[in-house]
Amino acid sequence: MTSQNPLNKDGVILSPSYRLPCFIIFIGLLFLITPFHPWPTILISSFGFFLLMQSFTLKLKFTKEDLIVMQLGNELRRFPFKNWIAWRIIFPQLPGFLYFREEASPHLLPILFEVNSLREQLRLRVKDLEIEKAV
Repeated sequence: MTSQNPLNKDGVILSPSYRLPCFIIFIGLLFLITPFHPWPTILISSFGFFLLMQSFTLKLKFTKEDLIVMQLGNELRRFPFKNWIAWRIIFPQLPGFLYFREEASPHLLPILFEVNSLREQLRLRVKDLEIEKAV
């Protein structure tokens, strides 16, 4: 899916990506060829379908001061950048995860959004907090 960042007067909303849910559903379907089927297929694919549903309903919105998680247009959670200590995208070439640490707690979110746009927005707002890969 191509990345489009609809520019809202209050910030940028990221385009969804269906890579992670489809990848998990595919892995679940691979278990059909094992002698353990159908239970691993049902469990793994159900989780993949749950994430697919989430990718349709969840949105990430970036403002100057906050990362906002929205569901169906309603704000679920707000993460002020001033409370961030560090962030990193884990497994960006695969369907990966966004790790970020606030003063109060760490967070690990599956990337249900276009990864390049996510990285670009994070670097725009909190570039100095990015955890670089160990050499």
